[in-house]
Amino acid sequence: MKYTNFLKNLKYILQIFLGINSVAFGLESFLIPNSFIDGGIMGISLLLNMLTPLKLQFLLIFLNFPFIILGYKHIGHDFAIKTLISMFLLSLVLITINFPILTKDKMLASIFGGFFIGSGIGLTIRGGGVLDGTEVFAIYVSRKITYFSVSDIIILINISIFLISSFYLSIESAFYSILSYLVAAKTIDFIIDGIEEYTSVTIITDKSKKIHQMIKKLGFGVTIYNGKSGYNMKKLNIIYTIVTRLEINKLKIEIEKIDSKAFIITQNIKNTQGGMVKKRPFH
Repeated sequence: MKYTNFLKNLKYILQIFLGINSVAFGLESFLIPNSFIDGGIMGISLLLNMLTPLKLQFLLIFLNFPFIILGYKHIGHDFAIKTLISMFLLSLVLITINFPILTKDKMLASIFGGFFIGSGIGLTIRGGGVLDGTEVFAIYVSRKITYFSVSDIIILINISIFLISSFYLSIESAFYSILSYLVAAKTIDFIIDGIEEYTSVTIITDKSKKIHQMIKKLGFGVTIYNGKSGYNMKKLNIIYTIVTRLEINKLKIEIEKIDSKAFIITQNIKNTQGGMVKKRPFH
């Protein structure tokens, strides 16, 4: 048990370490030399760093610190400690390591800067920490002002940041910064969710027994619950299973072989826990 916990903690530490270095690399090799910024507190820190004598590593800790306290109160002790350590380590890497400038091509810098920053933030989140307090703030505000969702608040914050940057930097830099932010956001989703996002599948069919056996042979977990047709009030069994995105087509082909008229509903799932669900390869 102790050995298992040690390996798990080592995995988290490694993810945070790789994440921090990836973010620092994206900043120093791509964004900062080309006067691009990112979204959230990272973006505000980069903008202030370009407009004032204040150091980026100081700004990152100073601006994120209130949100670390907020996270401690509303999310938990472990989260706050890991986030604080992550921020200090990122600042330390920025101070001690000088990553080379790899390109002055604005398009390449925008895309690859966003990619490495997104990869780093995603890995840090996987390790249990956070490098940007924007989401903590958004969660807090959404609980206080219920007609704003977390995503609404994050979008409003980032729109404001990029609008301000267009005045102080340039319209062109703001556009490239938005592109970098979009690449980073998509990369974060990829790192956190993995290449094989889960998909729930609901199957309504008269041949539920055969389809049930087929799904079991494929090695997927399956749940059957009783239902009733709203058209003719006929009783039937409804089948529910969860597969990965890459396996959904295979399942549909097998269902088609048994019942070409089966009604199939699919829905993306962010995460699952327990049960007979195949693990994602990148977890």
